[in-house]
Amino acid sequence: MKRIDSRLIGIDQGEHLLFSDFRDGGAMWTGTGPRERRQHLPFSEPFGAPPAVHCALSMWDMDTGSNLRADLGADAVTPEGFDLVFRTWGDTRIARARIRWLAIGALRHADDWDV
Repeated sequence: MKRIDSRLIGIDQGEHLLFSDFRDGGAMWTGTGPRERRQHLPFSEPFGAPPAVHCALSMWDMDTGSNLRADLGADAVTPEGFDLVFRTWGDTRIARARIRWLAIGALRHADDWDV
């Protein structure tokens, strides 16, 4: 459990088109085996500590000729931002993916100071 010890709680959110590989024959659409797409996303303003980040597919466009395989998550979360990571494997063909994210965490107060 993440405990937030702060008078100020911040919630930031966004949506990001991570890739659209069917347009240019990218690896998510034409490749096989393990594939990963990673994108660093900044928060609109820094949190006081790394927040909890939730990611969800808001749109996916996949070929139905094979099993649909996807792994989505946040990695390298800092107070300033995080890496959005999408993975697939096998013969899955993914044309495009759009992801929504939500971050919740403590904010710094103007009276906070480092000792």
